[in-house]
Amino acid sequence: MRVLLLYPEFPQSFWSFEKTLALVGRKALLPPLGLITVAGLLPQEWEYKLVDRNIRQVTAAEWQWAELVLLSGMIVQKDDMLLAIQEAHAHDKRVAIGGPYATSVPEDVASADYLILDEGEITIPLFVEAISQGETSGKFRSTEKAAVTDTPIPRYDLLDFEAYDNMSVQFSRGCPFQCEFCDIIVLYGRKPRTKEPKQLLKELDYLYELGWRNGVFMVDDNFIGNKRNVKLLLKELKEWMREKDYPFSFDTEASVDLAKDDELLDLMAECNFKKVFLGIETPDEASLALTQKFQNTRDPLSESVDKITRYGLQVMAGFIIGFDNEKSGAGDRIVSFVEQTGIPMAMFSMLQALPNTALWHRLEKEGRLLDRGANVNQTTLMNFVPTRPIEDIANEYVNGFYQLYDPKTYLDRIFRYFMILGIPRHSGKRKIDSKSIKALLTICWRQGILRDTRWKFWANLGRILMRSPKLIPLYLIACAYLEHFIEYRQIVTDKINVQLEAYLASRPKSMVA
Repeated sequence: MRVLLLYPEFPQSFWSFEKTLALVGRKALLPPLGLITVAGLLPQEWEYKLVDRNIRQVTAAEWQWAELVLLSGMIVQKDDMLLAIQEAHAHDKRVAIGGPYATSVPEDVASADYLILDEGEITIPLFVEAISQGETSGKFRSTEKAAVTDTPIPRYDLLDFEAYDNMSVQFSRGCPFQCEFCDIIVLYGRKPRTKEPKQLLKELDYLYELGWRNGVFMVDDNFIGNKRNVKLLLKELKEWMREKDYPFSFDTEASVDLAKDDELLDLMAECNFKKVFLGIETPDEASLALTQKFQNTRDPLSESVDKITRYGLQVMAGFIIGFDNEKSGAGDRIVSFVEQTGIPMAMFSMLQALPNTALWHRLEKEGRLLDRGANVNQTTLMNFVPTRPIEDIANEYVNGFYQLYDPKTYLDRIFRYFMILGIPRHSGKRKIDSKSIKALLTICWRQGILRDTRWKFWANLGRILMRSPKLIPLYLIACAYLEHFIEYRQIVTDKINVQLEAYLASRPKSMVA
């Protein structure tokens, strides 16, 4: 069987970083880990080719070569995923589809020939058996959760390493918390399941053998969901990294209670973790309690951010506006919190009700859902009727996003942040090549000469050089992200305003406050 693994295109988003990636000659931030894991689960005597449509399009020869097209992706990729199904059928190819989008909303992708839903470790064998029996269509589901200790090493050999800025690995699935708006617990459950430490180290060994010497993103939605097991991993990873002379740096996602565990913070620092994404959502405690994010109400959020930062872990954070019973000025309070803590990358979004979440079911019962097919993006108006005027929420959001990524404001904020950031204990092996030098010169030209940020750029750079010279590479990477945000904040403004205008024009008079 000749299988074409096809990864749909992402729309431009907070995380797409096109302008920043272009500086270093990369085309995408992360590879399609789900697809290459599926390739490891499928029969190894089959033949595979992978095309990431964020990198390039499928060639005529590849369409002709394929006997089966297999797609996977997230809700945010749905437009290109549906288009890819049509294109495959136009080339008279059977289509199999799986992943979080198909699992959440299978009716949206019913035009595919095979629906491989839920967790592939369980449903892919069912699909393979159906193929062997000559079945030309089918739906494969399971209510069970897979033991990820059975998950094979992903087929990293199918990737074009030069196209990606980071590689991806997964240690765990699931999260112990019950945030109302989150679909992770719907898809993967509230009992975090982890791989064995040696199992994950074998994946890192494979990346190392293939020549990767760059960042690795630990894609777990809550890396510390099972603290006991993650500490067992980190203790072995610490020795692996030392023996290999620190070939990788790591980023991941975690809950804010990371700040309460000094042993865990110390181990992450020793293993060369550089960034951690926290779902802070809002500094408004009433909104956190309403959405059942109680883990964020137990300790002062600003103190938690500060503690993690001082361990040398750069905090990235997610913020949301539009919770029920939210008081006016929520956008300003989020901006103030970001400025107070200095968080460099603050992902700011309007609340979306994702399919089958507790929020989605509650709003459906209340008759407040506007669109059953939510799109998780920063340029999408919320898909339900909020408890305060949507125009107020949208305006606070747009103004807040624009303020956060004003060039001077951003450079001031990251400078203050890097003044308290702990010094990394180990340096990574990111090679300095002609692309890196060109990127540095471009940043210096644009931010240090061309724009009116020039005085801040050079003054901040000089002060960091004098006080914490080891932080200079990390600081310049933070500066490089500004190239993306300058453009993206205008995209957010324009798209939200267009959608808001259309919504207000079509809204029944009975809904007008």
